[in-house]
Amino acid sequence: MAHYRKVGDVPRTRHTQHPNPDGGLYYEELMGEEGFSADSSLLYHRAIPSAIVDAAEWEVPDQSRRRNAPMVPRHLRLHDLFPDQEWKAADVVESRRLILGNDDVRISYVVAGAPSRLYRNGIGDECVYVESGTARVETVFGTLDVGRGDYVILPRATTHRWVPTGREPLRAYAIEANSHIAPPKRYLSRYGQFLEHAPYCERDLRGPQGPLLVEGENVDVLIKHRGDGPGGVSGTIYTYPTHPFDVVGWDGCLYPYAFNVDDFQPITGRVHQPPPVHQVFEGHNFVICNFVPRKVDYHPGAIPVPYYHSNVDSDEVMFYCGGDYEARKGSGIGQGSISLHPGGHSHGPQPGAYERSVGVEAFDELAVMVDTFRPLDLGEGGVAVDDGTYAWTWAKGREQA
Repeated sequence: MAHYRKVGDVPRTRHTQHPNPDGGLYYEELMGEEGFSADSSLLYHRAIPSAIVDAAEWEVPDQSRRRNAPMVPRHLRLHDLFPDQEWKAADVVESRRLILGNDDVRISYVVAGAPSRLYRNGIGDECVYVESGTARVETVFGTLDVGRGDYVILPRATTHRWVPTGREPLRAYAIEANSHIAPPKRYLSRYGQFLEHAPYCERDLRGPQGPLLVEGENVDVLIKHRGDGPGGVSGTIYTYPTHPFDVVGWDGCLYPYAFNVDDFQPITGRVHQPPPVHQVFEGHNFVICNFVPRKVDYHPGAIPVPYYHSNVDSDEVMFYCGGDYEARKGSGIGQGSISLHPGGHSHGPQPGAYERSVGVEAFDELAVMVDTFRPLDLGEGGVAVDDGTYAWTWAKGREQA
């Protein structure tokens, strides 16, 4: 995120001595992307950040995948994954369950009530959408207090942990990239500033508060990285002699941040607008969009719900997280549902929704969409909550339309 921030105590000039109160020096660490050729930040540690005293294998949550075969649209009921009080002992990192994935992106879901262990994703950036509940995200850059509707962007290799802070369960929808996740390039100037046509801007982004300094010895950090495990994902536990939250100050353009979906300003038109107007972030071979409450098309002959369309180049994943989704009435889809519409399948409104939408002036709906440009496989969590009937709802609903 090319938006400069400075937190805590940093020296006047980079790559120069930064004395500590004991007469020694703080240790400067460059955290940067694309081999020193993209965004970076400089962090100043009390201890050597490379020092580890032990390493062991970590068995990451089940990353196995199976093909969507036969290729059909699917309805996945995420709220069925953590029944009763099971969520109270679950945490955002080790209890998340894989719903869908391919070699570019993995989509998981978790309902959590317990703090996670320290964690670092060494494969790619994470975008975690908070469906409900509240949490404090503690990171090496500082803390982020997050709640309903927040996207939390965590750059690759950011050491962090999730600490739920409320009485209600923390419901989190995790989008893990094998790349970086950033605002769409068309929203940005060539120097990285948000342009006037963008549906949000720098003022809407919340950076970490800090510094966050924690004492501790022999501290474990879970690391997810590329390997020979299921889905090409493996895990390692590093043990650090001192707590990695020892950064007295940092500055730069690479850091975690939060953005709330309520601050997204929808782009509307005289006739139905295509999904790219709803885009909020992008990664390699996928995009993230959100559908928010908004006024809809004002042409006198407009049909506000989407036209039927074939995803020739992409799979479409819609996570329904609030409001009343008009186009899906009669399908069984509700809050906490995912619909998967694979490339090659023509899809659109459920029977009757096309006609009912005529004359509607506004939609009260909230959904997060991920479009991928390679086919998605089903994870074990997705298989567990597939309703098995969604593919036939357009045909079965014709008589009620």
